[in-house]
Amino acid sequence: MLTAEQVLASQKASFETLFGLTAKAFEGVEKLVELNITASKAALAEAAGNAQALLSVKDAQELLALQASLFQPLAEKTASYNRHLYEIASGANAELTKTFEAQASDVQKKLLAVVDNAAKNAPAGSETAVAVFKSAVAAGSNALESVQKAVKQATDVAEANFNAVATTAVNAAKTTTRTAKR
Repeated sequence: MLTAEQVLASQKASFETLFGLTAKAFEGVEKLVELNITASKAALAEAAGNAQALLSVKDAQELLALQASLFQPLAEKTASYNRHLYEIASGANAELTKTFEAQASDVQKKLLAVVDNAAKNAPAGSETAVAVFKSAVAAGSNALESVQKAVKQATDVAEANFNAVATTAVNAAKTTTRTAKR
């Protein structure tokens, strides 16, 4: 049987977890806002410089060379921005996952403790039902661990693919720039 103190302690832990997750979410939002402000300032300054460069172009050949020289840095900056964005998102996801895993483990331990306590006070002959329930809890836990491993593997594959695509895009921009300069 749960006591009032246990219920209060559980509620307190839940509130602490909720406020901790909320703080982590706000940290992620702050990082996104900071990234976007920095990117916007850089883009504005770059646009002013590019406009000045365009106004000083004397012929079509110089215009093509200027366009080519602007394309590669743009691709690199876009890839860099996307990498930063991905790092912020994956960092926030890692924090949430860590908290979720800790909570799931804690809930499982408490559930098993309740089952053990109930088994001690259960009438004779209910051992089979208790064993079946413990087995179901263990199976659920194993299924959760399998899902978590699959999500981690999928995340790792997605990150590797993202990095490969970003590298390919930057390299393609470099090749295009070199070709256009010729």
